[in-house]
Amino acid sequence: MSTAATTDAPEKKTPKKQSRVFANAQRLGRSLLLPIAVMPAAGILLRLGQSDMLGAIPGFAQGATIIAAAGNGVFTWLPLLFAVGIAIGWAKKSDGTTALAAVVGYMVMYQVFAAMSPIVLAGVKDSNGGQATINFGVLGGIVMGLVSAVLWQKFHRTKMPDFLGFFSGRRLVPILTAAAALVIAVLMSFVYRYFDIALTAAGQAVADNAVIGGGIFGFVNRMLIPIGLHQLLNFFPWFQLGSFSTGGVTYHGDIQRFLAGDPTAGIFQTGFFPIMMFALPAGALAIWRNAKPHNRKLVGGIMLSAALTSFVTGITEPLEYSFMFVAFPLYVIHALLTGTSLALVNALGIRDGFSFSAGAIDYVLNFGKADGAIWLIPIGLGYAVVYYFLFSFVIKKWNLRTPGREEDTIAENTIEAATKA
Repeated sequence: MSTAATTDAPEKKTPKKQSRVFANAQRLGRSLLLPIAVMPAAGILLRLGQSDMLGAIPGFAQGATIIAAAGNGVFTWLPLLFAVGIAIGWAKKSDGTTALAAVVGYMVMYQVFAAMSPIVLAGVKDSNGGQATINFGVLGGIVMGLVSAVLWQKFHRTKMPDFLGFFSGRRLVPILTAAAALVIAVLMSFVYRYFDIALTAAGQAVADNAVIGGGIFGFVNRMLIPIGLHQLLNFFPWFQLGSFSTGGVTYHGDIQRFLAGDPTAGIFQTGFFPIMMFALPAGALAIWRNAKPHNRKLVGGIMLSAALTSFVTGITEPLEYSFMFVAFPLYVIHALLTGTSLALVNALGIRDGFSFSAGAIDYVLNFGKADGAIWLIPIGLGYAVVYYFLFSFVIKKWNLRTPGREEDTIAENTIEAATKA
């Protein structure tokens, strides 16, 4: 009896620990959404201000430069936005002090990196011939965001002695964050060379295996959406992987490198355009056509709205959530096809990118920067045909309960849930 009780105790704790890790991962993923939400407006301004857009208007070159600078300002300080976003999203019951602590921490880190650069990067030059600087990209911002959030939770109610009473509670957090940032920045500086070598090697490995790497990323990206962990997967390839230097500035990540003009960027973005603009709307058409006749009007309205959202903006969750759980085999097929799309466009050498998502808005805005973007339309139409007939076949063959095919009460609840997603 005692032996059984002894061996059972750890087993009961393991699921709780796993649940805690999973919950923290989800919380971190949600925290990443806050700074990412700022990027569409910045991306539009940056793109509109370039020489082949508003800059092509006679006499408006300087005005276009100003517009581009406004958008580029957000991307330049993207690590700071991640620091603030992570701090606010991660800390429980956070307030303005949490954000202030993150800003203070990142400012200290930024200046320490600048001071440490001539020491750890002695003799290394940037693309303009000046002193190369330590640049961890958004990873530095995320580190400071987490540090400030943790310090907030531990010390925002701390009481100081009477003669230091002014610095009690929330006022103490930015001070502690600044001190922590100093130590962390120095330590990170000494490992930067190894970090840069590893990052460059990883970027080269992906570039050399873009077909397989892109395909796996596309599949796993979709499969993680049901559990809310896809933002964690997206972070490294979209915001950290690879480097591209121009005008003395180094850009990291597939998104920033593409917008900065890197011709090799887009490996983890291009293949989403055929799926989000054409394939998923065709899947929505198949779901509508296979709904029960008396449900088609209701389902049609929901599917049309979700399909237009996917096509125009690249936001696919309202459509995917409509069949993700009620017809999971269909969702797995969708994830597999998404992977093949990324693999295919990479095999063909097509390069495109986005500031927010792979919808028509980003497609049109970035058409001039892309390489072979026109081919995404016939590829997308081909995937639309595959999605429509494959979805229709699978729904009928396996009698999947997609919206409009369940019992009436269940159907209404499923459709209502999809609209709220």
